[in-house]
Amino acid sequence: MVEQGNLPNSAKPLANPIAVLREEFDDWAVLFNPDTAEAVCLDPVGVAVWKRLDGQRTLEQIARELEDDFSEVPATAAQDLRTFVADLARDGFIGYEVMGAA
Repeated sequence: MVEQGNLPNSAKPLANPIAVLREEFDDWAVLFNPDTAEAVCLDPVGVAVWKRLDGQRTLEQIARELEDDFSEVPATAAQDLRTFVADLARDGFIGYEVMGAA
């Protein structure tokens, strides 16, 4: 298992396939992990991030896509994304695809 703090830049977050995303009418959503009974509310940006956690994109690639899709992206967006994804990983919502990892 790769620790979050030791992730290379090539690490690609991958959504836990059993996690359930329930989107609401206002573009917010609830994300539920049935293995841990953890649930989190996601705002529209969080939903956009979740939908990109396909094991094909790095966090840097996701950050660039968000900058293209949303207006007024704060200067702290890349660090906010890392923190958000780290929290999802801690709670079992995601794992990582790491090239060259054994």
